Amino acid sequence: MSRLGSLGARLYRGEVGYDFIGKRKIWYGISILITITAIVGLAVSGLNMGIEFKGGAVFTTTKTNVSVAQAEDMATEASGHQAIVQKLGNGGLRIQITEVDTAKSDQIKNQLSKDLDVPTEKIAADLVGPSWGEQIANKAWTGLGIFMVLVVIYLAIAFEWRMAIAALVALIHDITITVGVYALVGFEVTPGTVIGLLTILGYSLYDTVVVFDSLKEGTNGITKQTRWTYSEIANRSINGTLVRSINTTVVALLPVAGLLFIGGGVLGAGMLNDISLALFVGLAAGAYSSIFIATPLVADLKERDPQMKALKKRILAKRAAAAAKGESAEDEQQDDDFPQDAAPAAAVVGQRQQPPRGHGRTPGKRR
Repeated sequence: MSRLGSLGARLYRGEVGYDFIGKRKIWYGISILITITAIVGLAVSGLNMGIEFKGGAVFTTTKTNVSVAQAEDMATEASGHQAIVQKLGNGGLRIQITEVDTAKSDQIKNQLSKDLDVPTEKIAADLVGPSWGEQIANKAWTGLGIFMVLVVIYLAIAFEWRMAIAALVALIHDITITVGVYALVGFEVTPGTVIGLLTILGYSLYDTVVVFDSLKEGTNGITKQTRWTYSEIANRSINGTLVRSINTTVVALLPVAGLLFIGGGVLGAGMLNDISLALFVGLAAGAYSSIFIATPLVADLKERDPQMKALKKRILAKRAAAAAKGESAEDEQQDDDFPQDAAPAAAVVGQRQQPPRGHGRTPGKRR
């Protein structure tokens, strides 16, 4: 078995683990710092909205010897607006200029014909109206809002309202970071970017639900035992699914990294950047939030519940009494732990399944 596989098995059985919940204030602080940076970047730089949202013109030429850099300078001078130029496979150019109306489009086309030494009839011009872009933006926001509402409703029904709130906070966290990175990097925001955002929300939610499902099973009948607090079981749930989350994220990031760094960077396929940057940043942020934000936040909210407070008080009192006798709390553990039908749930969060009552062994101990 590989080292990672061995570590995953040990995490699953609860033999090793990291205290994610206990150090949650550190993760909250890191997330707040990143989020503030993203918001500042968004406020200062703003988003570089694509032609689909702002309106403008796209000019496509036949084969020309003019370089991309030269064409950008020519198009910017001819239009008075910043131009985005991409080299096409047939040797032609795709020149995109925002905020251009029909009258100005004809002037720019004639000027580009002279500068690029391409006949006017060999330059195709497509206009995109700002009203169409506004409709696209409104539909994107509507779709995002509907997605969020459905997510909250589903999680509230499948799990509980605290988990729904935590998942919603994690999703907003992921969106904010991704949008902030777009503002800082200056990449163009296109419909592909919106598709990428919606896609990464699904990935982020998947990782979160995996941990929540483990947590739900692990806390079944939690008030009938006096060994583990809610936060401790939540921590075991994260550790038990940690390797799975890492594997899923790495496998998803590898092809996206290929699109972003090789396709967009090396090969110069700029259109791939629209969706690949959103996917890359969003997938990484989603994996982080599901582990370091969503589950710790659920534990915080749950520990405020009167039943969980009373349970924690009993557990701490029992541990104090055991320590005073020079024993461990597990040595005193009897039948007041999880009932027999909840034993598999304990195994889910990193403990071995309990033996039948009366055997004297406790979960997590080796033979």
